[in-house]
Amino acid sequence: MKPPGATQLCIAVTGLNANDNPGPGIAVIRALKDAFGTDIRIIGLAYENLEPGIYLNDLIHKTYKIPYPAAGKQALFNRLNHIQEKENIKVLIPNFDAELYNFIKIVDELKEIGIHTFLPTLQQLEIRDKINLKQFGINYKFNIPANQLIYKANELAFAAEEFGYPLVIKGKFYEAYIVQNDAEAQKSFHKLQAKWGLPIIAQEFIKGTEINIAGLGDGNGRTLSIIPMRKLYITDKGKAWAGITVEDESLIDLARDFAKATAWRGGFELEIMKNDKDELYIMEINPRFPAWIYLTVAAEQNQPEMLINLALGKPVSELTSFRSGKMFIRYAWDNIVDVSEFQKIAAFGEL
Repeated sequence: MKPPGATQLCIAVTGLNANDNPGPGIAVIRALKDAFGTDIRIIGLAYENLEPGIYLNDLIHKTYKIPYPAAGKQALFNRLNHIQEKENIKVLIPNFDAELYNFIKIVDELKEIGIHTFLPTLQQLEIRDKINLKQFGINYKFNIPANQLIYKANELAFAAEEFGYPLVIKGKFYEAYIVQNDAEAQKSFHKLQAKWGLPIIAQEFIKGTEINIAGLGDGNGRTLSIIPMRKLYITDKGKAWAGITVEDESLIDLARDFAKATAWRGGFELEIMKNDKDELYIMEINPRFPAWIYLTVAAEQNQPEMLINLALGKPVSELTSFRSGKMFIRYAWDNIVDVSEFQKIAAFGEL
């Protein structure tokens, strides 16, 4: 292994959790390993001591803890500046929605210390927010399910009266539950409020086929890569645990229309519901790579690799063909580590 500062390309990645609602970090790292082999050094950036990626030594060379988003942009920059004094990070890829605000606000400062990024703007981040999603659809003529912002549990009755049951109850940042009655709606509301805060989104339920699209925008209205995936197995949190790449020009066109309307910069994921009339509804727009992003490698469009080249100012050509029928099936396994490793990250904030 080459030491920090040698000829290896050093890339920092967040999103190292790998539970039943996994972050994209590990999948992004696998994609980068496939692209660059031993010519990269991976730095993990973690928030909690038990994020599984911290202990995957075959994927990550070193991990540093960083402050939670609530600490603000200055605390984040100070920590990254300290890390950069030890490392030689060239590109940083954030992978959580909630952390993007702070990272975007310090993009210029990061570049001054040699860390490149390729992120959406704050305006792009805001217009696709769950809270603003319905208005986004109206402005750009996309099909979006009707929704209500809920600030008090008793307001759920108004949403149920308008939309009926089943009803989708969503957290501000993550997680969604399909509820069948008021009791389930109340339970979901309090659970999501405690975890993610207010408001909670009550959304009209659309019956159909669940499809996700991983895309990469060049920031000028063009998509450089689009991979649609149909969900084959879904967890109780609505996350894909298995999926397959599909060919459907209407999905490709939708992703292109999204990137053109927003001039999207960086990775994105469209969560789509296709109803029995073949109408496409955008359920969510995630402003970063999805946890299943490694499937784009199997489909022969390595989006994390393309993002690295964009961040470094290298030319990236649009990819239009991909392999359909490629599946991913997620699995869980027990990674055995020594308690001394946990003690090091807990005590010193790095491993």
